[in-house]
Amino acid sequence: MDSTEVVVNTAIRLAEELRSKAIIIAGELNSNIIETSIPVYFASRKQKNLIDHLVASSRTKEERSKETLDRIHQQATGMIEHVENASAIEFIMDEVEEGTIIGMIESKDSYAIVVHDLSDNQMVRTLKECEERISAEMLRVIMKVAFDISNTGREGKQIGTAFIVGDVEEVMMRSHQMILNPYTGQEDEDKNILDKKNWESVKEFAQLDGVFVISEEGMIEAAGRYLDVDARDISVEKGLGGRHVSAAAITRDTVSIAITVSESGGVIHIYMDGKELLHIESAQRAIRLN
Repeated sequence: MDSTEVVVNTAIRLAEELRSKAIIIAGELNSNIIETSIPVYFASRKQKNLIDHLVASSRTKEERSKETLDRIHQQATGMIEHVENASAIEFIMDEVEEGTIIGMIESKDSYAIVVHDLSDNQMVRTLKECEERISAEMLRVIMKVAFDISNTGREGKQIGTAFIVGDVEEVMMRSHQMILNPYTGQEDEDKNILDKKNWESVKEFAQLDGVFVISEEGMIEAAGRYLDVDARDISVEKGLGGRHVSAAAITRDTVSIAITVSESGGVIHIYMDGKELLHIESAQRAIRLN
């Protein structure tokens, strides 16, 4: 039995003993040798070549040694965070139940087993904080739509948008239409974002400038809405555009939550009370293997 099989068997045994909800593989581990009834997912992630970096370095031996250790630590930390983020995304997508997740990490000549409890996951905890304002169901649905837009855009084109959820009356008073509201006059069943059949129209209208305004009950009151807010004292991540700034500002002035998708890179941000609660660099889905 080689080292890979030992690691895999140990991870499976640990997952079964802990009654884990899923096993997530990060790296080039051979998934064909994994046999278990526990759901197994593969979460791809590109790593920078450490050897190439060292060859290109002209520093002293001691400096290269320290730099090597630092980069190994960074890679290991990055892979652990990747497993944690992948497990949180699959939880939001209703693929994985809350509980313990086992991560199997493989990098060049090294293996690691990670035990992660979703109840301690920062992304999951932040989303639960948002549930003080809107229901868990509403939040999950909008995150699913945001993930879809982040990953696929519309007809192969990357798009950006924002969802302002809750405190609809105040949000509508502090905004105006940039174009004719496409949801004006539509039946409630056609405006309900909780109904999956309406997600395609949401993705279509996400191409419009402006934001979506959505009620706590899931009714899309408007798309292509322009927020009339004073955002001079709002601080957002450098490089983000006006839509993110105004989305953050409206959550300061109303009891709403804003979820934005950046057109550049598809990064997802969540704002509440004028501050960023969370940003998700990659909404890439893991692939289920069994």
